[in-house]
Amino acid sequence: MEANKKTRLRKHFHQAKWDEPIIFELSREGERGLLISEVEKEVEDSVGDGVSALPENMFRKEPPALPEISQMRVLKHFLRLSQQCLGADFNIDLGQGTCTMKYSPKVNETFVRSPKVAALHPLQDASTVQGALEIMYQLDLYLREISGLDHFSLQPGGGSHAILAMTSIIHAYHRTRGEAEKRDEIITTILSHPSDAAAAAVKGYKVITLYHNEDGYVEVEALKKAVSERTAGLLITNPEDTGIFNPKIAEFTKIVHEAGGLCGYDQANANGILGITRAKEANFDICFFNLHKSFSSPHGCGGPAIGALGVTQELKDYLPIPLVEHDGEKYFLNHNLPHTIGKVRGFLGVFPAALRAYAWIRSLGAEGLKEVAQVAVLNNNYILEKVKKLKGASAPYAEGKRRIEQVRYSWEKLTRETGITTEDVTCRMADFGFHLWSSHHPFIVPEPFTIEPTESYSKDEIDEYLEGLEEIVKEAYEEPDKVKNAPYNSVVHKIDHSTLDDPKKWAITWRAYLKKHKTKS
Repeated sequence: MEANKKTRLRKHFHQAKWDEPIIFELSREGERGLLISEVEKEVEDSVGDGVSALPENMFRKEPPALPEISQMRVLKHFLRLSQQCLGADFNIDLGQGTCTMKYSPKVNETFVRSPKVAALHPLQDASTVQGALEIMYQLDLYLREISGLDHFSLQPGGGSHAILAMTSIIHAYHRTRGEAEKRDEIITTILSHPSDAAAAAVKGYKVITLYHNEDGYVEVEALKKAVSERTAGLLITNPEDTGIFNPKIAEFTKIVHEAGGLCGYDQANANGILGITRAKEANFDICFFNLHKSFSSPHGCGGPAIGALGVTQELKDYLPIPLVEHDGEKYFLNHNLPHTIGKVRGFLGVFPAALRAYAWIRSLGAEGLKEVAQVAVLNNNYILEKVKKLKGASAPYAEGKRRIEQVRYSWEKLTRETGITTEDVTCRMADFGFHLWSSHHPFIVPEPFTIEPTESYSKDEIDEYLEGLEEIVKEAYEEPDKVKNAPYNSVVHKIDHSTLDDPKKWAITWRAYLKKHKTKS
């Protein structure tokens, strides 16, 4: 490597690429990773063999079809898979878009791997888990302060799950008032997260979707025309995935309230507004935070996660049960909520995710959280100014204005002039060890790419990422086939979308795959 590099770009990046079968294909009958000792006779005479006392209906008719493989081969298998992953600890993940990838302090991993956390069981008596309940209770108090709302449940397993819980609360609220049948409409916006509309549809609501103007805003007059005596509520993301914050959001909630509806705040994009704006001042009734995004707990590929669900005092009795409360002496689980929507998952929530978020908030404090937002916004607007200068790139809507924590850009001009699509750019970025988000529903912005730098990335890393985009733009105009045929150095590859688009070809489990494709193991 040259001593004085003229570029930050890792042009010699090469990711490990293994022709690794799935673990079921590695399975060999009779191979074992661990041999369980037989029960000693003295133990069996005293307590039984641990099996025969089980009810007959709990026994499987056939053993589970688990892979049979030695420890050494299991280790190699998963280490090889880990080398084929992109992630925040390996790569500059600015291009994960709305998923808010940020650094999770490793000291927090030490906390959650302690047996005091890892060995907890959700069915333990509350008296034996007072420390864990205290952390969840204190986290609830912090989230109240950050949002301005009055009570939080940590039960939902992520953002979409929290949105479904929000919608369930809206439905239960109107049901107790005898208006559930009449109020059968939920209002959302086209650039709010698709889960806002999806959750409403799952609950049986008619979804009214409002569209934006040339500046990326929904007009107040459009909302006024949409509300009626049939309005159950508003579900809205702010800022949306364009990074545009609706400055008239309090007027929106006022209009919906005057019509008798409730307002739910999708705060999956909260990273640029922590300590700056709150749900309370915008007069929201319900909100949620993604603790696995905005509060540093890792994604875990969609789980385990927490979509922390907050409500006003008026809606406390509708929250999922149980809530963690304190009577002045001890922490306890409160199941006594008259209008509760019930449980939305088996237990309280993912405690390690709650502990990481708690530790992160405690380490930063109020001023630190605000600085997180300020740095995230600074990083984002630095990138905005740089990307707008790239040939073929643009940032639709709100021209000349700054954005909050992310921007949904467009390669439309690049595609028109070179034939290179956003998918081509995405694949080529992988050759430099970068990632570009590949899901942009709804596809309102043509040839979209979304960047969200968060506060975690340094200027050097941001510049390295931007140099990757700049290099690919140069190639697109001078050597388009080089971009078209990428990637070369990454495990990432172009896939046949027909399989994903055809439910008849889906196979969620190995058994389903064998059955569907009639393949012998």
